[in-house]
Order: sequence, then structure tokens, then C-alpha cells
Amino acid sequence: MGKNKKTPITIDNKEYDIESFKDEQKRMLNHIVDLDRKMESSEFNLEQLRFGRESFLTQLKKSLETMEKYPKEAN
Repeated sequence: MGKNKKTPITIDNKEYDIESFKDEQKRMLNHIVDLDRKMESSEFNLEQLRFGRESFLTQLKKSLETMEKYPKEAN
């Protein structure tokens, strides 16, 4: 049971059966899948970095505004 199940993949609107791929083609597909995962992870990390940078920039601006309003208390 289940041994005849095919795993399809669509590339450029054309469907292929992964089981019919040669070993080299399977390796290339594995690289593509791994690179997609890494790109998603990098985009997630970049989102965190941008948010963190913006947060620090906001805090710096607040600090500078306070220093301008109350210059004697800033030191």
C-alpha cells in the first residue's frame, strides 16, 4: 500500500514526478529546497534586525529630544 504513490513537483507550470528524477536532479532539487529555507530564514532575521535598528533609533531620538529640552539634566 502506498508504494505507487508519486510525488509531483511543478516547475514553470509543468508537473514532474520526483521519483523519476536522476540522482543529480534530486540533489539539485534538495539544494533548491535548502536554499529556499535559508532565504526565508535570512528574510526573517533581516526583519528582526530592521525592527531592532528602528527601535534603537527611536530611543536615540527620544534621548536627544530630552537633552535638547533639559540640557542641564542630560549630563
